Amino acid sequence: MKSKPLILGVVALILMAAATGLLVQVKSGHKMGPAGVKTRPLPGTGNLEVLLPENVPGYTSVAEPEAQIVLDRLPKDTSFGQRMYTATDKKFWAQVNVVLMGSDRSSIHKPQICLTGQGWDCDNQATRRELVHMEKPFPYDLEVNKYVATKQLEQDGKTQTGRGLYVYWYVDGTHHTAKQWQWMSVWMPQDLILHGLLERWSYISFFTVCAPGQEEATFEQVKKLMAAIVPQFQTVPAAIQK
Repeated sequence: MKSKPLILGVVALILMAAATGLLVQVKSGHKMGPAGVKTRPLPGTGNLEVLLPENVPGYTSVAEPEAQIVLDRLPKDTSFGQRMYTATDKKFWAQVNVVLMGSDRSSIHKPQICLTGQGWDCDNQATRRELVHMEKPFPYDLEVNKYVATKQLEQDGKTQTGRGLYVYWYVDGTHHTAKQWQWMSVWMPQDLILHGLLERWSYISFFTVCAPGQEEATFEQVKKLMAAIVPQFQTVPAAIQK
């Protein structure tokens, strides 16, 4: 039984050594992979602007700057895109945010950090992975994380319980996944070791708030918005060129 902790310790040392080797490789002579989202250069900087669609039938949209606290905490070569979409009947809205890493993967962080910091309490029973059907560029199911949380909100001088729906996933130039461990522990090290390529991952999220009991209906609206705009800015999966 004493050998088990020893084996685990050896494995941990091997993993740490491997991680150190990868970091050295990242800092020396690597190539940056393409982003899995549409971008354009930001003049006067080395960063990019993620191009979220402005015109979506049935919605108005407004570009929003990233919060200063986010800019201060994330690596300086992190790129962003953020836009608020509001249905024309004013009954539904969603904030869409894309965080695109540069050479430092710490740009991509867990949503729990931001949401809990803003006072949201996770509902673990309602939080799960979901499949969202897409018709473009061809029919496929996009796996996402649906994070459900609760917070007491002030509205019109009254305190009300709000339910937050935070839907998110990750993409690079060739992959999309809902599993953070998959790109961090498998695909990124694999591409660094085999190809000397640092894949540039994006963290895409849709956030909205609804009343208790309206979670499923609201999620259906989120899925409709996703189906309308994701193919306009996410470049993977790509249609096969004939």
